[in-house]
Amino acid sequence: MQISHAALISTLSFAPVMLYGQAKPAAPAGPSAPAQAKPVSTTAPAPPPATTLPATPSTLLQPALHDLEDTLGALKFDRWKKGSVRDEATSNANAILGDLKTKLPPLLTETDAANGSISQTVPLVKHLDALYDVLLRIEEASRVSGPGDQIDQLESTLRKFESARIALYDSMQQHAAGQEKQVADLQQTIKKQDQAVAAAEEKIKAAAATPPPCTPPKPAVKKKRPAPKPAAPANGQPAQNPPGQNPPAQAKPQQPAQTKPQP
Repeated sequence: MQISHAALISTLSFAPVMLYGQAKPAAPAGPSAPAQAKPVSTTAPAPPPATTLPATPSTLLQPALHDLEDTLGALKFDRWKKGSVRDEATSNANAILGDLKTKLPPLLTETDAANGSISQTVPLVKHLDALYDVLLRIEEASRVSGPGDQIDQLESTLRKFESARIALYDSMQQHAAGQEKQVADLQQTIKKQDQAVAAAEEKIKAAAATPPPCTPPKPAVKKKRPAPKPAAPANGQPAQNPPGQNPPAQAKPQQPAQTKPQP
């Protein structure tokens, strides 16, 4: 297995994006210890803990990166079998150590400042995939030329680095799911508002198209004027009836009653 230094640099720069790694099955948990009764405390309850912020990429990756740097820095290639395999492994280890000090810190800083933005996290993911690919080559080379103790160290470091990458992938997936839910909720709210506006416009159009009912006006009530009273004559004579009116009826004189003679 011979890999040139140019091929290593090309791998670090143009590694494919692997957004969803496959996690190794976790070891079965051992039997849990029996629960013990807790003594009743008479002291005041402690205040609730502060709300924890979501883990940043640096928080997820730094333990594995420190372990990777310590492991590669402690490798003793003089104990490996001489040959091209040892030379390529030495060159790859030095390249990773230089990358951990120069290229990776700015990527971590930018990704942390992006606050979970997927577009800003993808460059970091591509870089981690490239580092993992080169580390895997060093671990495989150790099986050919390296001593047993160094093989075990590289295997442990490779597993930790893989677990850190998977944790970052899971964090990206959760953040993307949260953003998708927010977008879906906003779209649903906008849809309901559009439906309400459309319904209001339909009501306005229907009201404008239907004329209001026309109620006929009430007929005007004619008031009767009172008849004028005849004015009293100035000479004391009875007032003459105006033309067109009948004279008032005169009272007839009463005749005295006749008495019949008695026999």
